[in-house]
Amino acid sequence: MTLAGKYSLAGKSAVVTGAGNGIGRAIALAFAEADATVACVDLDKAAAEATAAAIGKAAIAVACDVSNEAQVEAAAKTILARYPVVHILLNGAAGNDPNGSVLELTLEDWNKVFGVNVAGAFLMSRALLPAMIKAGGGSIIHIASQLGSVAGPRRAVYCASKGALIQLAKAMATDHAAQNIRVNTLSPGAVETDRLVKRFGDMETARRTAGPKHLLQRLGQPEEIAQAAVFLASDASSFMTGADLLVDGGYNAT
Repeated sequence: MTLAGKYSLAGKSAVVTGAGNGIGRAIALAFAEADATVACVDLDKAAAEATAAAIGKAAIAVACDVSNEAQVEAAAKTILARYPVVHILLNGAAGNDPNGSVLELTLEDWNKVFGVNVAGAFLMSRALLPAMIKAGGGSIIHIASQLGSVAGPRRAVYCASKGALIQLAKAMATDHAAQNIRVNTLSPGAVETDRLVKRFGDMETARRTAGPKHLLQRLGQPEEIAQAAVFLASDASSFMTGADLLVDGGYNAT
């Protein structure tokens, strides 16, 4: 098989959570460009529908709060009615986490972030793993972060949740290797999305403040993360499981 063929997702069905905006949207579009059919899952129904519309007939939109068990089960039922087997699951849903040390965060803050970032990945994986096993195997990718392996000030709950995803992927990889299920994390550095605008106030401030923290002296683009996701979803990464792929512009190298 040629290298181009290995990056092809032709004949595969993918589910992307957080597909309405930012990195999740870029990944859904990249999966479709690699010839996968894509279920675009997002809390924001209109955003999910917009991503699916941009893809066309090879996509469906599914509204779902991934932290809600009943909604995840309903979403899985909808997806499997369209795609009886699933080959790729990308857990990319993430809320807007509050800044704060453990002295500043409330239990509600903590539980909300973990509910989306970690429980969401758990619930979606649990709901769709049987269909992936039925397909003969597949690739599960959790979107973690460079802050899952290094710390940032006043990012206690975010760092903890992303670190948990890295460990969850390793545990899942151990549990499901015999079923030909590969599980990895993809850890971006700071990427130009609306999340950064909300954190810094505007993109120019984000570029000026966060860009120099990366060796490449800039922020990442959603499409750069999406190409790494295609690699992890494809046969090109067939000998890779339980790993964390850093796409962080050199953030963790210093």
